[in-house]
Amino acid sequence: MERAEVTALVGLGANLGDPAQALQDALTVLSDYPRIRVTKSSSLYRSAPVGAGGPDYINAVAEVATTLTAMELLEALQSIEQDFGRDRPYPNAPRTMDLDLLLYGDARVASPTLTVPHPRMWARAFVLVPLAEIAPDRVSTAALQAVADQDVVRCGDPHGTLDTQG
Repeated sequence: MERAEVTALVGLGANLGDPAQALQDALTVLSDYPRIRVTKSSSLYRSAPVGAGGPDYINAVAEVATTLTAMELLEALQSIEQDFGRDRPYPNAPRTMDLDLLLYGDARVASPTLTVPHPRMWARAFVLVPLAEIAPDRVSTAALQAVADQDVVRCGDPHGTLDTQG
């Protein structure tokens, strides 16, 4: 028997190569992945790296409907990262693709390999701003105000013309 669909929210980010194109491609791969359906995606946003050097990131958030469990979805996201050449030489290293499971329905997961809601999402404007664009009921005004000092610039729609120069 097929599991009921769950709405999950996924953060996307990249700062190596052509990050805007990489995010567009990742959305396509997510849409084509078995048992995952992309239902919404935010505009693209430019932000400075947090806790590391390197080029600015391009970030977005996608809403997906999935029949995968939270752990299966995490494994799918990590597989997609690998397909995009993700390397993890050290924490917060620049990357070709970063896919984070932010929310999985209303579930709370705390395991050695997965924590949902994502433990750092509430401290990151590059997550909250695009999340508020596609799921405003999930982000309070207070949460947005708490990260208002972080520079996040909208640079385009993932399905339209992009101004990635910010």
